[in-house]
Amino acid sequence: MERRFASIWFRHLSTDRMAIRQPELREVPFVMATPVHGRMVVSAANILAESQGVSAGMVVADAKAFLPGLEVIDDQPAWTGKLLRSLGLWCIRYTPVVAVDPPDGLLLDISGCAHLWKGERAYLTDIVSRLRNRGYDVRMAIAPTVGTAWAVARFGKKGPIVEGGGEREALMHLPPLALRLESTVQERMHKLGMRTVGSFMGMPRAALRRRFGDQLLLRLRQALGQEDEYLLPLKPVPPYTERLPSLEPIRTAAGIEIALRQLLETLCERLSGEGKGLRTAILKCCRIDGRTVQIGIGTSRATASVSHIFNLFALKISQIEPALGIELFILEAPRIEDIDPVQEALWETAPGLSSPELAELLDRLTGKGTGCTVHRYLPDAHHWPERSIRPAVSLSEKPPIPWTDDRPRPTRLLASPEPIDVTAPIPDYPPMLFRYRGEVHSIKKAEGPERIEREWWVDSGEHRDYYYVEDHKGQRYWIFRSGHYGDDRARQWFLHGFFA
Repeated sequence: MERRFASIWFRHLSTDRMAIRQPELREVPFVMATPVHGRMVVSAANILAESQGVSAGMVVADAKAFLPGLEVIDDQPAWTGKLLRSLGLWCIRYTPVVAVDPPDGLLLDISGCAHLWKGERAYLTDIVSRLRNRGYDVRMAIAPTVGTAWAVARFGKKGPIVEGGGEREALMHLPPLALRLESTVQERMHKLGMRTVGSFMGMPRAALRRRFGDQLLLRLRQALGQEDEYLLPLKPVPPYTERLPSLEPIRTAAGIEIALRQLLETLCERLSGEGKGLRTAILKCCRIDGRTVQIGIGTSRATASVSHIFNLFALKISQIEPALGIELFILEAPRIEDIDPVQEALWETAPGLSSPELAELLDRLTGKGTGCTVHRYLPDAHHWPERSIRPAVSLSEKPPIPWTDDRPRPTRLLASPEPIDVTAPIPDYPPMLFRYRGEVHSIKKAEGPERIEREWWVDSGEHRDYYYVEDHKGQRYWIFRSGHYGDDRARQWFLHGFFA
């Protein structure tokens, strides 16, 4: 696939931003000013101010001397960076690879994207017209290399699209500044009469290196496609992503379902071919008003079943607000796992946790959004109760050690023991009753104590004496006393778990 890049240049980014926020500024010349060495200096000027001789770098006092009606606004450089990033995120609807090109541009890798808009010219026209409708003064160019696209966007006077192999011709008549050179190199070339790239493009490379350094040769090779130039995208591109643009804005649930099923069929076909399945998936819907809405699902085990994943998304499609319409659908699978090959047996009496039907049932229950949460825990190599279990990552994860079943353990263990008031006849006897959250529980049956020592190599503190008790209502609890009786100190009792 031929590599294609685009460069977008916002010619008056700072002033455009202020004009959008304050429309009255569009009719008057104004500048953005910032303090430099105790003086206010122009950092950016709008088109009207530039047409009357004001430019960046001028002292504000000098600019106002010959243009009394000039409006001056304090500049905040951080705004420009944030705005450029926001514009870059907006452009992700056109390509997944968008990089910020400070201080006033964006770079796009559009390889394989333009055909979705029926060609590069329509692709470029759509981007530029939308940005201009939002109030930005932009220029854009498309070329086989980043360097050529950057140069043509800022200095080109012919067409904005450079075909493959046309880099040299596109650069010949542009100034050396188009190669993104340092100011010192540009001044030296200007003094030597090198006013265009073509004036030195054919010179021996060794002579150019001696006179101007390695940067000139690097930029020249990059612009001509003789050396690769890599972009740092705003968002890392998920390796498993599918995109589906809409010829007409989608506004109905039925249309969203059709688009989702097409994306799932393409993605799951690829996953199945690679022996993988998704654990999480996100559907992003880019609306024509510039906003993006999304829904996500998760699965208990890796799956590439189109019907199962579609059913999980179907539970949340009602959460999507299409507004004026959705113009682009993006399906991402950020978490992927290998799938064990399916082996069919003549009979299977107890599939257990490996049953696909069980995993799909759990996904449907947790995907309804009704507060249903499914937990699975595995034993951990600790005696201290809070550290003796840990959450399982998936249904297929195996326990590292066997469960302890020689002594009773509660079905539900509290994350932190809760204090209770206890009445006990003799210090080492089980309690007769306890008060928990204002309710008194009379104990009818009790077993214990079971002493559990604190893991001294982890932390310090008292041991615990646990009792397994049952109250007058038949409810069973796991309670403990912290430390020994003695020294006339009252020991605190705690409730730590509930039995089924």
